[in-house]
Amino acid sequence: MMRICLLALLLFAAPLMAREPGALPAGSAIDRQVEKLMEHTGARGVAIAVIDRGKVIYIKAYGDRNAKGDPLRTDTVMYGASLTKTVFAYTVMRLVDQHRIDLDTPVAAYLDKPLPAYDTEAIYRDKYGPYKDLADDERWKKITPRMVLTHSTGFLNFYWLEPDHKLRIHFEPGSHFSYSGEGMILLQFAIENGRKSQHLGVDVGDLVQENVFEPLDMKRSSLMWRADFAGNLADGWNDKGEPQPHDRRSKVRAAGSMDTTIDDLSKFAAALVSGKGLSPASRMEMVKPQLHIGTRTQFPTVQKDLPVDQQRKDLYAGLGVVVFDGPQGHGFFKGGHDEQTGNTLVCIEAHERCVLILANDVRAEAGFADLVRFILGDTGVPYEWEYGDQAGKSN
Repeated sequence: MMRICLLALLLFAAPLMAREPGALPAGSAIDRQVEKLMEHTGARGVAIAVIDRGKVIYIKAYGDRNAKGDPLRTDTVMYGASLTKTVFAYTVMRLVDQHRIDLDTPVAAYLDKPLPAYDTEAIYRDKYGPYKDLADDERWKKITPRMVLTHSTGFLNFYWLEPDHKLRIHFEPGSHFSYSGEGMILLQFAIENGRKSQHLGVDVGDLVQENVFEPLDMKRSSLMWRADFAGNLADGWNDKGEPQPHDRRSKVRAAGSMDTTIDDLSKFAAALVSGKGLSPASRMEMVKPQLHIGTRTQFPTVQKDLPVDQQRKDLYAGLGVVVFDGPQGHGFFKGGHDEQTGNTLVCIEAHERCVLILANDVRAEAGFADLVRFILGDTGVPYEWEYGDQAGKSN
């Protein structure tokens, strides 16, 4: 589906003034701004959390959770989309701290047999990729967890986007940024099918539960559907305003199967920006510039880089996030999207500040840039790169 270019849609008649880092707006002012966003975009449901100095200071849900008009609440289960990838990256760094994973050891080292030898048709293909397709390309042996988390494996976003639905490596792994959920699935495969002697062979959903959801008291979050979610669940609306049912995902997918609430995910955002739960070294790895991004936009994938003089010099892949330097210094962000979901997380290191937005109506995305700027001031978050004028694939 074609996504609305954020830069082309002017939500408000008057320009927003840049806000100094020390001045966050009052809750009532945030409420009015969200109401304007919903009025101008037609979005039916939005939830927002604001973090300051590593603490959640404001959280609220607005609008409807379904076509019946049941209210969206802060404990309503919503789709996390690709914010799952950031939670997965945090989990991997927990494994690094536990000496179970090394970022620069190829995933091949954790497996008992060559990746293409796994019988993906009979056993794995429904959950993972068709790794037998890589039998004639030994570059798979070079792929590391760091390459996965910086989106530099060389895979398309998903193998089924290839014309013949065959998995391919399009460039030398580690050399170039190209967004790939398929890479995340490969690392999930290595963790779930790795050697027990290396303390692997564990379900990623269980690892996330043990390393993220339980320590952070995220009681209504899971990487797979839970029956107890049904009583307070957000359906969604697509770009035409048509209601869509919540997808009750039956498989753990590190690329994007998380269900969560704004209450829960705000706790994760606060932990991430403050470094809670990670060693200082692992937290630094997540948010430091790892691999320069020279493409015009995030999608389509496997783009050529812009000429050097047209590239944004501060735009880099971190681990599970994109990092940048703006008027308020170093920051990081991650988006999440499908046909009925629009999510964004923007954090600024100074004062450990974040805005987290979960929307069960994809039309709300058109107002994210203005809303984040209203709350945090001018951050320099590269929404023009994330959205551009291209259709975003399901993350």
